[in-house]
Amino acid sequence: MAAFKNKNGTWYVQFRYTDWKGEKQQKLKRGFATKKEAQEWERQFFMQKRADINMTFESFVKLYEKDIRPRLKENTWLSKECIIECKILPYFGGRKLCDITPADVIAWQNEIMKQTTKDGKKLSGCYLKNVHSQLSCIFNHAIRYYGLSSNPASKAGNMGKEEHKEMLFWTLEEYQKFSEAIMDKPMSYYAFEMLYWCGIREGELLALTANDFDFTAGTVTINKSYQRLKRQDVITTPKTPKSNRTITMPKILTEEMQDYLKMFYSSAENERIFPVTKHFLSHEMERGCKESGVKRIRIHDLRHSHVSLLIELGFSALAIADRVGHESIDITYRYAHLFPSKQKEMAEQLDMERLKKEGIDNVS
Repeated sequence: MAAFKNKNGTWYVQFRYTDWKGEKQQKLKRGFATKKEAQEWERQFFMQKRADINMTFESFVKLYEKDIRPRLKENTWLSKECIIECKILPYFGGRKLCDITPADVIAWQNEIMKQTTKDGKKLSGCYLKNVHSQLSCIFNHAIRYYGLSSNPASKAGNMGKEEHKEMLFWTLEEYQKFSEAIMDKPMSYYAFEMLYWCGIREGELLALTANDFDFTAGTVTINKSYQRLKRQDVITTPKTPKSNRTITMPKILTEEMQDYLKMFYSSAENERIFPVTKHFLSHEMERGCKESGVKRIRIHDLRHSHVSLLIELGFSALAIADRVGHESIDITYRYAHLFPSKQKEMAEQLDMERLKKEGIDNVS
């Protein structure tokens, strides 16, 4: 492996290789402090090309990123990347991929579980589980496509556990008290009207433009989501394919949104009509709760509030799922405790069927 020295004292490598198309390519990498570092970089590069599991874990992560990142939403990858860089690479980066054992993973888990947040609190069980899952995903990828024999993270077992937060929601009376308290800021008022009466997600709300509304039909189309990534406003596709949907708005909300666009919106139809952040909405939620006296819930709990209201009004899980962009089975599972029980009605119907059958048998 050849390495060359620059006039400024740093080292570089330059070589040719054959890419996946069978075409000859030239590679140049500069800026190494020593000849040994330059040669090691070249060696790792060729290990990646050969998919050699003797490569370092850090080298494999680069390969993993190349394979996985194009298939994920940018915000999804950035979440994975943050965990990999902060919680995984500092421990396993320099180790050979094939040499990491379940015992190594257990030792790593113990170190991670000792860590705390900036304000001194323990890391949540849900976060710990997510961190472990990211490590396990990397090993699974190595098994599936690159010949690694087993997943040491899977053998070590998980750390942490998923925490099911209590599902909170507002009654209609509670929401009305809240909405009256924030009427002094029109943008806030209309934003929360959309969240409560349409059951849309926060990111879906913040991505809305004037073009998404059809006031003749009284509908709003959901086909994108807003994210704030690396201090940039980013518009992505919705959370799931099912999230692409057209929602019929209540007549009063349709009239309100027409008024809002006339009063507060410029002529550019493809610009966001709520040009604020999730932090702004959270602050307004805090303010409205304090002034109205209603209990504090999360922004996402307005979606639960919408679903609970529709259940109370007697709509089926299938109809509700279509409106909020869920699968009907998810609505049935997550909100089962809110649907009225049909057990007594079922038992009465079964009794009637049995009596009918017994009556027929006695006559014959």
